[in-house]
Amino acid sequence: MALSQIIKQPTMKLLEEKFLALSIQSCSVIQTRHKQVAPQPRLRHPTWLTKKNRVIHDDFLTADNAEFVQEVIKDKYEIPPKVELPKNIIKWTPKLKRTGVIARKIGELPLWLKTGKKISTTLLQVLDNHVIKYYTPEEYDPPRKRPTRIKNKAGCLLLGAQATDPTYLTKEYCSLFKNTGLMPKKYLARFFISPDAVLPTGTPITAQHFSVGNYVDVRGLTKYRGFQGVMKRHGFKGMPASHGVTKTHRRGGNIGGGGEKGRVWPGTKMPGHMGNRYRFAKGLKVWRINTKHNVLWVSGIAVPGATNSIVYIYDTNLPTRKPLKPLAFPTYFGLDDNVVEEDIYDESLQRFSDPTIVFQKE
Repeated sequence: MALSQIIKQPTMKLLEEKFLALSIQSCSVIQTRHKQVAPQPRLRHPTWLTKKNRVIHDDFLTADNAEFVQEVIKDKYEIPPKVELPKNIIKWTPKLKRTGVIARKIGELPLWLKTGKKISTTLLQVLDNHVIKYYTPEEYDPPRKRPTRIKNKAGCLLLGAQATDPTYLTKEYCSLFKNTGLMPKKYLARFFISPDAVLPTGTPITAQHFSVGNYVDVRGLTKYRGFQGVMKRHGFKGMPASHGVTKTHRRGGNIGGGGEKGRVWPGTKMPGHMGNRYRFAKGLKVWRINTKHNVLWVSGIAVPGATNSIVYIYDTNLPTRKPLKPLAFPTYFGLDDNVVEEDIYDESLQRFSDPTIVFQKE
């Protein structure tokens, strides 16, 4: 007798829903802005992790069969899902928390102010973000339970970015997008939002989710440097290079710990693995927005991550960098009839199309 015949149908449905929930939590990235210590990357995946990429075998497909498979995929996902507006759209207040976006760090470019000052900026391209699923505060179940669990007052919104060919993904991973009508996404991320900032499934999010002049927090995975010494990892000066110094030019020297408590104190700066940690760059100003290619120019060149790496952009939580004007809540829908410019600049920026020297007639 088959196992599905022994287990009743409602029980099978609950097990399937639980498996999909765990799979979504395992495949997505969670924000850690309010944690004092960021979790270290896992050395191996848990047993219940949904495998994302399948093994590509040589199936001996002919050109006609490969073309037929692509036609089936195109017919299935050609018609985009109908985007419904939220039922209750309210005005933004500082206590409300919006969702973030998934972006790609594409490079660094300078900009000039009207005063002639040169500033450095980082370009972040917002990918084709779509809402995949929403968990209410009662439904959201964190992957790591604690004995004294604090009740979660924020909802969890699952976003996906960068559609990819489903033939390269496993059947279990593609099932996460079964009821969304969207192409399977390459990247997933979870954002904690206010219950009033809920977005329907399939809602696109563009670069106009943010406004010029406001500040954002960017989270990214730093470059992995491997095993490094104290000079590169912690910026130590090193020993003198004069006479009498023997093979200690780049060493850390005395680490203390002598006397009564002869041991190495926790947190001592020593050689070890460098990079490969999620870090935040907070309080970055949005100087310019390109609405055609969904590109943000944010201040500074210290955004964590290498070029073409994935980053996550949030509304800043710094108390001195809060927006002064209401934001697009829960996101930008383009309901106004005003024509949106392709490039939106900050008031203090010098546009490349404007003249730099103006002569006045006497």
